[in-house]
Amino acid sequence: MNPKLVVWSPEARQLRALDREVALKILRAIDQYLTDGVGDVKKLQPPRDELRLHIGDYRIFFYELAPLSVHIVGVKHRSDAYK
Repeated sequence: MNPKLVVWSPEARQLRALDREVALKILRAIDQYLTDGVGDVKKLQPPRDELRLHIGDYRIFFYELAPLSVHIVGVKHRSDAYK
């Protein structure tokens, strides 16, 4: 089994401020995406060039570094996600 790598930018570390249950749901969804490629993932349109993972009311913005590696650049509530 290949190891998974998740790199968190300082902006994405706001995950710590979220409710524990929501944070765990987000972490499980990221793990599932890295393991199986399953999740509501969409490539954003220009000028944004990252991918977006939709989890409930939250959006996770990230870049794929390799098949099992991602760089998380943002964790935002849907009301603030695209501002």
